[in-house]
Amino acid sequence: MGPLAGLKIVEFAAVGPAPMCAMLLADLGATVMRIDRVTPVELGSKRPLQFDLLLRNREVMALDLKSAEGRAMAMEVVANADALIEGLRPGVMERLGLGPDDCFKRNPKLVYGRMTGWGQQGPLANAAAHDLNYIAVTGALDAIGRAGQPPSIPINLLGDYAGGSLYLAMGILAALREAERSGRGQVVDAAIMDGVSSLMTSMFGLLGAGMWKLERGTNIADSGTPFYDVYECADGKYVSVAPIETRFFEELLDRLEIPRTDFPNRWDRTQWPRLRETLSKKFRTRTRDEWCQSLEGTDACFAPVLTMAEAPQHPHAAARGMFTEIGGVQQPMPAPRFSRSAPDLPREPRTTTRDEALTSLRAWFGEDRYAQLEESGRLEVVHGGGGN
Repeated sequence: MGPLAGLKIVEFAAVGPAPMCAMLLADLGATVMRIDRVTPVELGSKRPLQFDLLLRNREVMALDLKSAEGRAMAMEVVANADALIEGLRPGVMERLGLGPDDCFKRNPKLVYGRMTGWGQQGPLANAAAHDLNYIAVTGALDAIGRAGQPPSIPINLLGDYAGGSLYLAMGILAALREAERSGRGQVVDAAIMDGVSSLMTSMFGLLGAGMWKLERGTNIADSGTPFYDVYECADGKYVSVAPIETRFFEELLDRLEIPRTDFPNRWDRTQWPRLRETLSKKFRTRTRDEWCQSLEGTDACFAPVLTMAEAPQHPHAAARGMFTEIGGVQQPMPAPRFSRSAPDLPREPRTTTRDEALTSLRAWFGEDRYAQLEESGRLEVVHGGGGN
């Protein structure tokens, strides 16, 4: 069932980090009711529903939030929720009559999770942007890349998902814990800009101590050091090495048959060009898989650089059951792991018919309230949903 079984969350359809947050909570057992739009709109990178993996593990319905009836039905769902997730521009939910103040009147214990890039306030709050823009203003993007090169554009793990989804999920769970004590809900304002800045805490500490240079590619963890880098092999594939500690560095030298006396002080920056060239030449003498045979699993801090297609087949990933195939699509399993309340196997993203949406609502409201809504005719506004 998962450790969050019994938790009810309503998710208003949005892009990227909001559905990722909803997926994380649903993966761990929460019941997530996703409210889609009746008329589909473009949300992020369009793809066939079966491959839109962030939408897995959902109950789905569609409402016309431009109509008073649709908004009223949405509020009924909110009134029965423990938490809400929305990722629209600041002010949109308020204009719909579904903002925090409106929802708290119906559900005082509701945790209202808001996912944006810039946050709910500030001069940029209503400006359109994406992951790359948010990480750019935090100092993170400027710090990523090789010496003498422009900043490297990372895939949107750092902003959308690490600085956004994970911080919103943590914030929602923290606010739910507080609501148990206080009996009151609150707003969780999760801005990607805030989250990424928080992730940079260690680097700001190093910068303040004079241990981090602003020049890209000159620091210990940004490709500046030759013993924390990737190297090309004979077959054009790559391996990674990261032996920061002395004993691990010496282990790497020994296994590469490089005399320790050649590099007695790896922190001597004047020796780094020679060390980098030595390692480059050595790794080009064998294929990636050949290096795996002699280095993987040792204390040399080594790992092959795998493609996304290769990663699920790695023996360690296979042994831990890190990936599974659902609906014909290979995908990661829920994380983290729990010793007792293990989550169920995820359910694939799906569309629902109106009857299926109503069945989900019956479980959401309970028989008595569902019967009242059915008798009043208010369920007529409910549509099937999914894939918007």
